[in-house]
Amino acid sequence: MSVHDSLPHDAATLHVTGKARYVDDIPTPANCLHLAFGLSPIAAGRLTALDLTAVRAAPGVRGVWTAADLPSDCDCSPSNHDEPLLSDGSLHYVGQPLFLVAADSHLAARRAVTLAKVETEATTPILTADEALEADSRFEEGPRIWARGDLEAAFSGSDHVIESRIEMGGQEHFYLEGQAALVLPQEDGDMLVMSSTQHPTEIQHKVAHALGLNMHNVRVETRRMGGGFGGKESQGNALAIACAVVAQATGRPAKMRYDRDDDMVITGKRHDFRIDYRVGVDGSGVIRGIEFRQYTRCGWAQDLSLPVADRAMLHADNAYFLPAVRIESHRLKTNMQSATAFRGFGGPQGVLGIERVMDHIAHVLGRDPLEVRRVNYYDPAEGGSAPHLPAASPPGSISAEKKPRNVTPYGQRVEDFILHEMTAALAESCGYAARRAAVTDWNAANPLLKRGLALTPVKFGISFTLTHLNQAGALVHVYQDGSIAMNHGGTEMGQGLFQKVAQVAAASFGVPLSAVRITATDTAKVPNTSATAASSGSDLNGAAVKVACDTIRARMAEHLGQMHQCPADAVLFEGGRVRAGTAEMSFAEAAAFCYAGRVSLSSTGFYKTPGITWDRLRGHGRPFYYFAHGAACTEVMVDTLTGEYRMLRADILHDAGKSLNPALDIGQVEGGFVQGAGWLTTEELVWDDKGRLRTHAPSTYKIPACSDAPEVFNVALWEGENREATIYRSKAVGEPPFMLGISAFLALSDAVAACGPGYPALDAPATPERVLAAIGRVRA
Repeated sequence: MSVHDSLPHDAATLHVTGKARYVDDIPTPANCLHLAFGLSPIAAGRLTALDLTAVRAAPGVRGVWTAADLPSDCDCSPSNHDEPLLSDGSLHYVGQPLFLVAADSHLAARRAVTLAKVETEATTPILTADEALEADSRFEEGPRIWARGDLEAAFSGSDHVIESRIEMGGQEHFYLEGQAALVLPQEDGDMLVMSSTQHPTEIQHKVAHALGLNMHNVRVETRRMGGGFGGKESQGNALAIACAVVAQATGRPAKMRYDRDDDMVITGKRHDFRIDYRVGVDGSGVIRGIEFRQYTRCGWAQDLSLPVADRAMLHADNAYFLPAVRIESHRLKTNMQSATAFRGFGGPQGVLGIERVMDHIAHVLGRDPLEVRRVNYYDPAEGGSAPHLPAASPPGSISAEKKPRNVTPYGQRVEDFILHEMTAALAESCGYAARRAAVTDWNAANPLLKRGLALTPVKFGISFTLTHLNQAGALVHVYQDGSIAMNHGGTEMGQGLFQKVAQVAAASFGVPLSAVRITATDTAKVPNTSATAASSGSDLNGAAVKVACDTIRARMAEHLGQMHQCPADAVLFEGGRVRAGTAEMSFAEAAAFCYAGRVSLSSTGFYKTPGITWDRLRGHGRPFYYFAHGAACTEVMVDTLTGEYRMLRADILHDAGKSLNPALDIGQVEGGFVQGAGWLTTEELVWDDKGRLRTHAPSTYKIPACSDAPEVFNVALWEGENREATIYRSKAVGEPPFMLGISAFLALSDAVAACGPGYPALDAPATPERVLAAIGRVRA
């Protein structure tokens, strides 16, 4: 078996047969209690009275808790200690937990919470960005600003200065498995927590803090999640803490899971953004200077909003060199669910901002948008090329200067930029030039149905921007029968991490994949884990597992070499066999010999990402170990009478380095594209003027269905390897493909632009209503 083979997901059979076990499937003891929250009915104000008499008397209810009954504030925040489990009387959003009910069944708990008599005194909620700015409601004093170059000189020397704004909505995670936790009290006050979480160590930390325990008193186990997308990085804290509080108070197991409506009302979403921009360009569309003002609604608590907003700033350049630039970021506090991590973690919002700018430049200059993108690309990587570029800009323009165009606004040198080659390859394979001409001809001949085409790139930085999170541990055991068990800090949420890491272990020992088993992520086996996020799961945990495997293999080789009188480095592990000198044996026999020789067949492994230096206050350094790249070309059809549309075709070329598992990576690219397109088209979050989320169920919130995927969907991986020494020279593939969906949004903009002379200025999500309104604007 090769570590680069295409293999199915390790639990694929369990998934499709329904045998995969999630938290809600774990058998619970007969005396298990089931929990539910009572929720705030208003977005801002105070709780003036709370009568829980009927709740306590409801059938099956065994306990009710308010904030005064908790052992501590039971803070749920991953960052700022500003999220008490239950309201202390101040109310900050519709859906904020007010009290907790424990009952004999899930249904009994849910019925009981509806019996509460809640009296409140409402104040005017802050819901919009403008309201937050007017009230100076923020999470930081004033905006964060990163800048370089003489922006005003760049604008004064530009042939065109373009100003506009784009608004983009948030996004519901809509994981198939909702938030869930089960806590089993142990002897001596210890707690065993089963949680559907991307961050077991954070659950461990928050439960220990809530109960006044040490972390070694709390063990957290996560076998798998039914999807996460960032929504289970911090949002599972409240359920685990609530279950632990009840388990400690009653001595009984406690379980909690949100129904879909409660899940959507209580938990955070992707941050929505408004981005104002001003850009100066020369006659060829080359950017001389650009200014962004990013406004994000963060919700009522800080959660992960600061690093999310930072990453939006970090990706405001996407694939383009910005010689003079100013990025201003406002992190606004509003009375709605606390926005949280979501696939891309702010990066997609930043990328969409600059891609909108490129589209706008092309429209103003009457040029092909792909041409405008390519003349603004970073310089190619050393040894790379920039094929098929338009003619050079006139002397004196930015692009004619000899200065290198490969430094980001935050000071990191882009040394692995391969989008010149990738763009040329995709444009050729998908027939971009011919299709562009065909779209133009179609639109000239058809007044009602308009086609649109867009080819957009992605350059996405890989690493946690909080430097200390770029570490991982692992634990590997080789048993005397040759079977291998391992554990690492990453969590499996359907992305195939466990399979990839198992392939790494199998390759290290030269054994078939069937010899390797990964056990549930467990804080008692591997401590101090980072969240499975930032596309870092395979990079970090795969490398840690390899370190542990290599340590054991070296011990085995030394012992077997001594047994058979050959150097340790001459002992070979391959094909399930071990050769030492003239002797050959199965791996199982080799393991048995080493066990009999008192060789340690267990090892920990540790890995930390090298070469990262980042000063977030200055906005300068090298926050990313490397960049992953991709490009997508999408074609759409729009009905100009209704604004309805279809994706006709998508062609994608994505950079996964030397892929650990091409089949899994292609699946991630396909899913990421569709989810990204969903964010920008069908997925609309609507709050009313009282701060109530009106799109809180599948009936009103529309994720893409199978029928929404492109009729023609071509996905390929770029043939190459990571220039950095990642695990087997692979690249992260979790988040970068999400931004390929931007091509669908800009294809819709292209179709709308065919309806009249005006610029569409399309906002996201581009629902049929918004598309129809944009058609009206360009025709006006």
